[in-house]
Amino acid sequence: MRLDPGRILVAPDSFKGTLTASEAAMAMGKGVRRALPGASVRLFPVSDGGEGFIDALVPPARGTQEWTEVRGPLPSQRVRARWALVAKGTTAVIEMAAASGLALVPPDRRDPCVTTTFGVGELIRHALDRGVGSMLIGIGGSATNDGGTGMASALGVKFLDSSGGLLAQGGSALAGLRRIDAGGLDARLARTVVTVACDVTSPLTGPGGASRVFAPQKGAGPADVEILERAMIRYTDVLSEQLGIDVGSIPGSGAAGGLGAGLVAFCGAALESGIDVVLDATGFDAALSSCDLVLTGEGRVDSQTRHGKALAGILRRAAGARVPVACVAGSVQGPHAEYTGEKGFIALESLADGPGGPDAAMANAARTLEERTRSMLLTLTARKAAEGSHG
Repeated sequence: MRLDPGRILVAPDSFKGTLTASEAAMAMGKGVRRALPGASVRLFPVSDGGEGFIDALVPPARGTQEWTEVRGPLPSQRVRARWALVAKGTTAVIEMAAASGLALVPPDRRDPCVTTTFGVGELIRHALDRGVGSMLIGIGGSATNDGGTGMASALGVKFLDSSGGLLAQGGSALAGLRRIDAGGLDARLARTVVTVACDVTSPLTGPGGASRVFAPQKGAGPADVEILERAMIRYTDVLSEQLGIDVGSIPGSGAAGGLGAGLVAFCGAALESGIDVVLDATGFDAALSSCDLVLTGEGRVDSQTRHGKALAGILRRAAGARVPVACVAGSVQGPHAEYTGEKGFIALESLADGPGGPDAAMANAARTLEERTRSMLLTLTARKAAEGSHG
């Protein structure tokens, strides 16, 4: 590993709720230049399908930014959601977090029993109105756990109870699902190629599924989790019995509270690793071939990091190219040693471990990230020099 001055690729994901991936890359880049003034630094912000998906894939020169008012995560909420057109207007790039993201809901109103993906369906419909032949949809960062039924409702599907009435929006209502009427589904979807960038590989139901793993992060209490799990099981059964579609165990079907499952069932979508979609589209492997070290980061490193998240994809690609990776995260769950060493990071720092703890880090996140990057690189440089002197 060469660090003096070295060629450094700075490739963070967003620090959710604090810094976008681009802002994080700029802060880390400043830290690199302070530690290694002669280094060659390339900023390469990434996304695994959550917030920043459009920014990673559609720089201004490559596409047209669009803004559309749609329903937000809460049933009575309206939001202006950004999406994009690329490839001369033939492909739409949609970021579900822009319409149904967790950041759009105040913490005291987060409730995955009632939040909806209806706005995502509206964005899809607007894209179809523009005549696109394909779509890339990033589905990380959701506030929802409705199995994509809100999205499907916006595209003409009816979800009915035992009396034939329409179900309310939201995941918990699906416990009363008796029939799915897909006769009104927008016919243009059959002529549209839909690729979904997932940030996790979780199934729809079960111990590792959407409700049990992710609903608590969206505001669900223990009783809510049980309600949502039963609702998702009911939804899976009705899809299988009435439409002949088995989505329950598909890797990624539980992404975004089951939006992955809904996109497969009603849009014929292919679910792919979000970080791989982004890295392939942006030429990450070529960038790797001309660097000595990758610096990455995101808001939290935890047990989910290895299951489809951005950092897992970066580690995998870098290992193949024999390029070491160091990481600065907002916080780290568990001992750092769980994520370092063989096939892991050569160094891992947490902003939350600094003076003042998480509150101080959040108060000036960019400056804290810059400083922690600088100190980590100085430590790595000193370590490398010591290893050389003993060699």
